[in-house]
Amino acid sequence: MKYIDEFRDGAAARGLARQLAVEIQPDREYRLMEFCGGHTHAIYRYGVQDLLPAGIRMIHGPGCPVCVLPVGRLDMALDLATRPNVTLCSYGDMLRVPGSGGQSLLRAKAAGAEIRMIYSAAEALELARRHSEREVVFFAIGFETTTPPTALVIQQAAALDLPNFSVFCNHVLTPPAIVHLLDSPEARELDAVAIDGFLGPAHVSVVIGSRPYEAFASGYHKPVVIAGFEPLDVMQSILMLVRQLNEGRAEVENQYTRAVTRDGNAKAQRLVAEILEPRSVFEWRGLGPVPRSALQIRAPYARFDAERRFALEPRTVPDHRACQCGAVLRGAIKPTDCKVFGTACTPETPLGACMVSAEGACAAYYSYGRYQEAA
Repeated sequence: MKYIDEFRDGAAARGLARQLAVEIQPDREYRLMEFCGGHTHAIYRYGVQDLLPAGIRMIHGPGCPVCVLPVGRLDMALDLATRPNVTLCSYGDMLRVPGSGGQSLLRAKAAGAEIRMIYSAAEALELARRHSEREVVFFAIGFETTTPPTALVIQQAAALDLPNFSVFCNHVLTPPAIVHLLDSPEARELDAVAIDGFLGPAHVSVVIGSRPYEAFASGYHKPVVIAGFEPLDVMQSILMLVRQLNEGRAEVENQYTRAVTRDGNAKAQRLVAEILEPRSVFEWRGLGPVPRSALQIRAPYARFDAERRFALEPRTVPDHRACQCGAVLRGAIKPTDCKVFGTACTPETPLGACMVSAEGACAAYYSYGRYQEAA
């Protein structure tokens, strides 16, 4: 295949569906978690769930970096944004996520805070270069996919000796979250659902490779198939997982061979390791504190760490009482099981991050699936 439309071919998709119907064992359920929110959106946008046999249950995971960021970290960003002489730079999805009391970065901006929506970390660095009179803070979030650009701008800021640039680092790591879902007593106490296998994240794996998943695939006997984001990618990966489960195998297989290798992007990994290091623990919405699951800025670059520069204190803030985003993120419920889904909570009036983010499961259900499910 050479072109995108070939990965969206309806006849090929129906052929994969027929193959799945032949190969599933009728007396068992296949509980498969698509860790990445991009897969959730692909499944609902292209109607993949309508082609799957009844025995295959897709479970939505915590692979949305906007969604898993807890309210307390957003409140810290709001604290920064409302300080005098500070310009906070943020990706667009974060602007509408509600913090304490329904406050958001967008509302803070409307009230006069200097908040800029950016499309890349490089824009924040350039803003600091052009406005030396202001403190420019980059609100950095994301999984391993967006971490190298953050590390790069910190390295560049050090080379330029920029005194007015810093980063509020909230980058999180995929493998520790998967292990936490499988092994943590805390996660089990939070009614996490049993999982038979994983659709591994595609873009994350371009950076880290497939090797990091091998330890828990063998240690927990859970197969992983790294899947691309097109509908045929997803369906082929589901078929690969079904075959592993039928044969009693638990291996890491790479469906997304056009972009992912076993060892990933070594240059990007070296850059991240030079600038950033694991935190001892980091709180995730829906999962709670997860050991060594996020990154912080190393001591030699401490002058670019906004948490240190502005003496930010960590805080724990509960979600909105009616919002069940946390349960959605750990696969305990579907978005439509939430009592406020599509009523009090919509993309126009979100109560939680899962309804805001372009990778949020609630946003996927609302945009592509809610009318079909209601019917």
